[in-house]
Amino acid sequence: MELPTLHAAAAMLIAVVTFWLFADGRMRIEIVSLLLIATLALLFNFFPIEREGYRADIELAFGGFGHEALVAICCLMILGRGLVVTGALEPVALFLTALWRRSPLLGLLVSLVLGAVMSMIVNDTPVLVLVMPILLNLAARTDVPASKTLMPMNCAILIGGMATTIGTSTNLLVVSISEDLGLPRFGVFDFTGVALLAGLVALPYLWLVMPRLLPEHSAAEELLTRRFRGALHLTEGSSAIGQTMAQLRERLDTGVVALGLVRRGVELYAADIPLEPDDVVAVEGAAEQLRQSAESLKAPLAHPAVLKSARSISRASGEDEVVAELAVGADSNLIGQSARSAQIADRYGVTVIGLFKPDRTLLGGRARPSVASLETGDVLLVQGADSALRRLQIEEGAMVLEGAAELPRTAKSILAVAIFVASVVPAALHLVPIAISSLAGAIAMLATGCVKFDRVGRALSAKVIVLVAASIALGRALLETGAAEWLGGGMALAMQSFPPAAVLAAMMAFAALLTNFSSNTAAAAVGTPIAVSLSASMGVPPQPLVLAVLFGCNLCYATPVAYQTNILIMSAGGYQFRDYVRAGLPLVLLMIVTLSVLLVWKYGL
Repeated sequence: MELPTLHAAAAMLIAVVTFWLFADGRMRIEIVSLLLIATLALLFNFFPIEREGYRADIELAFGGFGHEALVAICCLMILGRGLVVTGALEPVALFLTALWRRSPLLGLLVSLVLGAVMSMIVNDTPVLVLVMPILLNLAARTDVPASKTLMPMNCAILIGGMATTIGTSTNLLVVSISEDLGLPRFGVFDFTGVALLAGLVALPYLWLVMPRLLPEHSAAEELLTRRFRGALHLTEGSSAIGQTMAQLRERLDTGVVALGLVRRGVELYAADIPLEPDDVVAVEGAAEQLRQSAESLKAPLAHPAVLKSARSISRASGEDEVVAELAVGADSNLIGQSARSAQIADRYGVTVIGLFKPDRTLLGGRARPSVASLETGDVLLVQGADSALRRLQIEEGAMVLEGAAELPRTAKSILAVAIFVASVVPAALHLVPIAISSLAGAIAMLATGCVKFDRVGRALSAKVIVLVAASIALGRALLETGAAEWLGGGMALAMQSFPPAAVLAAMMAFAALLTNFSSNTAAAAVGTPIAVSLSASMGVPPQPLVLAVLFGCNLCYATPVAYQTNILIMSAGGYQFRDYVRAGLPLVLLMIVTLSVLLVWKYGL
């Protein structure tokens, strides 16, 4: 076998150094990605590839920023953001909460399945962001620690994400690179059957085995220690009308306590009194628990007239409403006043929907947060436009304790779902490329206000953008310099006595090894050209080997640095590096065996 050319040797050296930097973890991923692009730009600027009238220079390094895969990935991020901020996925969240109350074991099973199904069409990260608060809240209300559920859910979402070309950015990258190498374009659901069968094999492990391998501790209690006193205002449309207080307590979120009933200013104590419109139920619970109870009962956490007045100010400013926690400072003008006497709603357009007192006392056992006297250290749970919250902070001497969370624009939820479906279906039917349909969908999301243009930066991840661009550049460098062909020839020579089935399994294991110690997009950029070159050298169809790389790049369960969702659950579940290895490595091995067998069977290797 001949030695590689200088260009090929340089490209392989750059790839090795890049993987080492990714695995080392001391340098941020986006910095490594930018350094990779800069190094390739310098290399090909001073030493361009020239052969038979073909020239590859600096464009090779920067071409990834204009690649259709990156366009599609960014647009899908915007589409996923639209589903989240409009509350289109909120009914699923409420359903899971009700199911977990009945049976935690059944709730975990259904949660795993729903998480996997949602991640087939929505990027993995938004799905996890939606589900994680639910699991953390449930951990605080049940005997199941969050550490037992977060990692299985994360793995189920990752498995579902590899079932379609739009499930993850990695899939799009592999499909795009393989198309650049001359393979027919994979359809959105071309390999869904194989992934789903493998998911069914993995499901019992995720449901029954993995939780037993994980530690029993949870960060949920720390996140939910601050419990707010609030008031549910029963309107004509509330589902609690006609029920008694005893029945209402059974319907409330498990973490919410009903303290009493106030009717026309009079406190009522009997538990069998039927509830009427305009009744006010004093409740206590964590912020998210109160919000969920208010939504499920259709009972706002503030008087409807106050909410209407505050929302008119928010609409006039054109801003979305957010929920935040404001602490009353020592020099605050609010000390000694109540939210009502300070006219917070009328002056700022901000509604007080909850109150936390560090000493756990309130003025009167069933006093509403709007009439309780405020003291230094009290925390207000407020709702309003972002600019109004900033004015309230500055003028009244309050401090934000928690980052403001956007309230879903539920009025646009159906529109967001329609836009998403209209974007995905044409690509699924091979009518237009996913880059075009997702771009049209992103434009529609922005034009209809489902995603605010000034908030589009929250949908896009700069880290993902530079990582994908760098991965595309590295993949092209390995291809154009002949490095991929040389590596493929070397693997073919080393495995020439092995059957195609063993070669396929080896490619998947190789991609899985890379993805768990570097980035999955980088592993895809390197593995895909090698798979195509290897198939040509061995005379086997390229599709199964490319799919082996695609699946291998998604088997990122064994280390916390393998994928961004792994990092998201690390602190929330209190996981250590060894927890990922102990629980994730068996799943990686199980999936390699299962997927290899299924691909060999499907393609008759």
